[in-house]
Amino acid sequence: MNKIVFSAGALTGLMMLSALAFAFDESYVNSIKLDPADSEIAMVEKAAHVVPTANQLAWQEMEQIAFAHFGMNSFTGKEWGTGKESPRLFNPTAFDARQWARILKDAGFKELIITAKHHDGFCLWPSKYTEHSVKNSPWKNGQGDVVKEVAEACREYGLKLGIYLSPWDRHEKSYGTAAYNDYYKNQLRELLTNYGEVSEVWFDGAGMGEKWKTMQGLYDWQEYFKVVHELQPHAVVFNERGEVRWCGNEAGKSRESEWSVVPDPYTATDADLGSRENLMAAAKTGQVLRWLPAEVDTSIRPGWFYHAREDKLVKTLPHLVDIYFGAVGGNAVLLLNLPPDKRGLIHENDAKRLMELKEFLDQTFG
Repeated sequence: MNKIVFSAGALTGLMMLSALAFAFDESYVNSIKLDPADSEIAMVEKAAHVVPTANQLAWQEMEQIAFAHFGMNSFTGKEWGTGKESPRLFNPTAFDARQWARILKDAGFKELIITAKHHDGFCLWPSKYTEHSVKNSPWKNGQGDVVKEVAEACREYGLKLGIYLSPWDRHEKSYGTAAYNDYYKNQLRELLTNYGEVSEVWFDGAGMGEKWKTMQGLYDWQEYFKVVHELQPHAVVFNERGEVRWCGNEAGKSRESEWSVVPDPYTATDADLGSRENLMAAAKTGQVLRWLPAEVDTSIRPGWFYHAREDKLVKTLPHLVDIYFGAVGGNAVLLLNLPPDKRGLIHENDAKRLMELKEFLDQTFG
């Protein structure tokens, strides 16, 4: 029998190393405060000990996730609805969430985020808090539930599920009052309770021009986050105050250096967030450093919702490859929108381009 023999000195050294490793592990944090007295070395030391949570790491390892902008705008030809559209307009003729999931799975995507409610307030699930939903549409005689079918398709094909719930609601009469927070949280609870595990919750930042500046103060973000973390403890939140941040544009463009450790507060559209120079400037005002990875969101078409006029305007393969390398290759996650058409299907042109991208990546990294 082979034996491994340690001297007393070696054992002492191993124990010391173990103790040091434990102490070192304890110093890793998800955020840390800078101090105006920090030297550059001290600042770098602090930044080097800011690390992702398990949820953030699992999210970033997905690399490619998909958006499905689908709803009232798919039938009106608009990008932003008014909230005055009749639910009778929503009537996909061949809705098939399994087709979405199958295409995304084959293309190498790991998650699908569905726009459960866009700015027009129309809900793709039969919410008990509003009549402006699929329950009053002709689709499946008002008995349909898009979110349910998407969730089931994701589970069948091994995709994670994400939920987009627009804070801006142009239909709901309580919007702009304190009562809207309760309305919004109630809808969040429906979505995060009834459809299984959710991996990402997407809070949009769009709003009504100048009015948005006053309305934004009425959103009780901390309470929204509390609902998410209580009901879906493994989910990340996409939001300025969440666990995942916006890259700063919707064109699929990435920064030359997309750092994960950034100062808080920050401006999402700034060209530089995490360089040494920027972090030293943040130290002078005693800002906090957070692990906050970027999500690069863009659409495979010019618009976010399906429009037949854009069938020949799907992004080219070279364009998508460039976006992929900038995002996934540049320390971010790619969120690519594939808007289902009026049939309720991912269009053939979009699916074909996705598979071309998959083939290119397979050949490149084979």
